Amino acid sequence: MLGAHTDDKTVRHQLQLAPGYRLDLYSDEVPNARFMAVTRNGDLLVSQPRLGQVSLLLADRNGDGKADGQRVLIDGLQRPHGLALFEDWLYIAESNGVGRALFDHSDGRIAGRYQKIVTGLADTGNHWTKTIGMGPDGWMYLSSGSTCNVCKEEDPHRAAIMRFRPDGSQFEIYATGLRNSVGFDWSPKDGALYATDNGRDWLGNDFPPCELNRIVQDGFYGWPYANGDRVPDPDFGEGKNSEIQQKIAASIPPVYEFRAHNAPLGMRFLRSPEQPARYRDAALVALHGSWNRDVKDGYKVVALHWDGSGKIRAEDFLWGFLGDDRNTVYGRPVDIAEDARGNIYISDDYAGAVYRVQPGAAKQNASAAPADQRPSIIAPKKPLAIDGDAARQGAQIFERRNCIRCHQQLPLEDLSRRYTLKQLADYFDTPTPPMPNYGFSNSQKRALAHYLMEREIQGGGRQIQNFLP
Repeated sequence: MLGAHTDDKTVRHQLQLAPGYRLDLYSDEVPNARFMAVTRNGDLLVSQPRLGQVSLLLADRNGDGKADGQRVLIDGLQRPHGLALFEDWLYIAESNGVGRALFDHSDGRIAGRYQKIVTGLADTGNHWTKTIGMGPDGWMYLSSGSTCNVCKEEDPHRAAIMRFRPDGSQFEIYATGLRNSVGFDWSPKDGALYATDNGRDWLGNDFPPCELNRIVQDGFYGWPYANGDRVPDPDFGEGKNSEIQQKIAASIPPVYEFRAHNAPLGMRFLRSPEQPARYRDAALVALHGSWNRDVKDGYKVVALHWDGSGKIRAEDFLWGFLGDDRNTVYGRPVDIAEDARGNIYISDDYAGAVYRVQPGAAKQNASAAPADQRPSIIAPKKPLAIDGDAARQGAQIFERRNCIRCHQQLPLEDLSRRYTLKQLADYFDTPTPPMPNYGFSNSQKRALAHYLMEREIQGGGRQIQNFLP
């Protein structure tokens, strides 16, 4: 499917958005825009596999709804796809491995030599993209699709999710039987890992479903022997021997089924407190759209909501990329990224564009007031249960960041009176400027909170020198 150009008029008159949000065409000059990452400075990184490069879109500081500029950050790569920012490193998942380079968030530039830390991965066949993400457990996760529509893979690194330590060591296979899990993210509620998966082709318009899977270590998710909820594949599962039947019976079924050939790609749980209440902790999923179907379907972004029993409900969030004639295509959403202020970015490799979705109604109420105008949170008076191991980890983070150097003149009093441990940990997601958002994992935020509280207690309960304003 060839790409098409879009413009503000098309976005304004063709695309539709969930209530409580507003939409901008952030940039229409990002050919083959795929996966994204937001820097601490609010700039946006976008991979462009076909161009072998990653581009940087400068944050919209003049408020006109557009990126303030754009430049190539790094090029000469082997079909770069997934991006991850962790500590002071930029990780790039190329089609044949993973590399990293020191990244300066303040000026949006590579600060050191780019080095491959995972090598030797195959990129032949159908699904060559690799997607990467830092888990809350401190491991870097990497997905890789199958070489084919349906087959028995000889390479154990295909149709799988893998993981490794941030330096590239301890590489291991984490989950298998995943035909093409392009997008994944961790639930902010319970830390569970969820991944999209694209179902196989050539079994009709309405089968098999595409999937959302809850990924567990050593889990097997059925492909190529089964599709959807353990339905035997007509080529590799139906009527086969008892060993294959046992594999199908032991496979883990999806927790949610998308319509066949919708091609779910990037997914992102919304974490910013600036989101309208009904969307906090929801997951947005980009449905890239069908090609192996008589009548096109997908071509939109949906929001997934979990109820109290764990049942998932989907609703349209951004749609209109497919015309009313079910044939005209205006765009194909790929990935979703969110910054601390609640801005949601959606990439489109068909139109070569990035859209920005902003909470609209939220900015008009007190809960969305600027952070420096928000009232202090008063924690209930109860004993603090300081975790010594976590506090020691927090001390290491504090020292490694050399926080005291920049903020020794900014004492903060009565942390334990103003915050609970959880409230203090959550603060690091949306810190008050000039403190940057370091993109700490949940375990890092918890460790810092325990360290700062412990330090206050040891200092007499009144004043500590730290990096909070």
